[in-house]
Amino acid sequence: MTFETTGTSAARREPRLLRHYIDGEFVAGAAAFDDLSPVDGSLIARVCEADAAAVDRAVLAARAAQRAGWGTTTPAQRADWLHRIADGIQARFEDFVAAEVADTGRPLVQARTLDIARGIANFRTFADLVRTAHSEFFETHAADGSELINYVTRKPLGVVGIISPWNLPMLLFTWKVAPALAMGNCVVAKPSEETPATATLLAEVMHEIGLPRGVFNLIHGHGPNAAGEFLTRHQGIDAITFTGESRTGSAIMKAVADGVKDISFELGGKNAAVVFADADFDAAVEGVLKSSFTNAGQVCLCSERVYVERPIFERFVAALKDKAEAIKVGSPYEEGTTMGPLISQGHREKVLSYFRLAVEEGATVVTGGKVPTFGDARDQGAFVSPTIWTGLPDTARCVTEEVFGPVCHIAPFDSEDEVIGRVNDSAYGLAASIWTTRLERGHRVARQIETGIVWVNAWFVRDLRTPFGGTKLSGLGREGGRHSLDFYSELTNVCVRIA
Repeated sequence: MTFETTGTSAARREPRLLRHYIDGEFVAGAAAFDDLSPVDGSLIARVCEADAAAVDRAVLAARAAQRAGWGTTTPAQRADWLHRIADGIQARFEDFVAAEVADTGRPLVQARTLDIARGIANFRTFADLVRTAHSEFFETHAADGSELINYVTRKPLGVVGIISPWNLPMLLFTWKVAPALAMGNCVVAKPSEETPATATLLAEVMHEIGLPRGVFNLIHGHGPNAAGEFLTRHQGIDAITFTGESRTGSAIMKAVADGVKDISFELGGKNAAVVFADADFDAAVEGVLKSSFTNAGQVCLCSERVYVERPIFERFVAALKDKAEAIKVGSPYEEGTTMGPLISQGHREKVLSYFRLAVEEGATVVTGGKVPTFGDARDQGAFVSPTIWTGLPDTARCVTEEVFGPVCHIAPFDSEDEVIGRVNDSAYGLAASIWTTRLERGHRVARQIETGIVWVNAWFVRDLRTPFGGTKLSGLGREGGRHSLDFYSELTNVCVRIA
């Protein structure tokens, strides 16, 4: 499967049928749905919809592969497989770029430098981690004076169900598949129905390198009363990892409750950026610009709430307005495009409903709040303008609810304690960023912010070995480095009396 990386319209690509990958074979289903371009609404592909029987076949194939020996392979053997997968992605790098851009409308340069590159890095990172991971070891003495040693072993969970989102398809899909395979699990994975292409290409890579059949299985389809629900409710699944909306996470928790299955959730966020008057002003403006409008605001880590210390508030709003209005919104194939469309017409309507609500709630629309017009096929796409609001109270729905679009609300604050309280007064707790030249303030405030990750004078950069996840409605558990290894394995303590 290949996609073109040139041209101005997805309509130039002939629709393909994206099939499931089950037990080492690509299989079609009785039903299929359309994969539409967010750039111009044209048909990119037809995608097979997995029914309950297809999901059952995938789970049974994974369980058979687990019994056949994948779970007993050595860490070094699995690391070699992960590096071969990374090599396979690298060999088809431009195919992956084209598929990612076709599904998401992201600018080409972003797909090349972030999405696909990070997908490769995910496999290489976890390959190296599993090869070098060490066990805990303790020497202890019992009350009777005997000597004992305790050590921890890691065993695969078994079959892991993976459900990944549409906003960063390749990055977040591989972020789960790589550590699951690294720890000796077999996988049944479902990408978002909005972005099935790069996951299908990854299945092709798995097939091309000869990964044992049944180790990786891919099913396509929707969520409720469809493939996603069939997967989460299947008794043959040992654990579920999900990235997406908090409401969906809650539904999955209910679905797996009776089986007491392991779960890992990375959910929504209503993230804050805090700009102190002593911040490097230009760096802070540029940082908030990126954290609010990258990927059209469709990143769970984006800053939708911006708090600026009062002495620089008006100046900051004016500067961010100028920067936002300089963003080039358009087709990913156009030179200079820095922001593409939203993922779909349906999601655009959700974002536009918040644009209307903000006005009803009394917001001042500093810039944006509308749909751009192009006079060509892009008018059939899912574009919106970068949008900045001011003037809303912290209790307004547009300040408390996740919009997941290119928007931020900027509010002034007067003291450190005040802004910490306002940042923490949220149902979400995923991420925050702090902008200050006073390092001691950065450390002090970061410790008091109730989120899973805090950046100081940065955003969207981190070491892949560090823990990642949220608090409150933003998630459950941590991924990254040894934290992923812990989730995707069963830890057993072995205690041996030696004297």
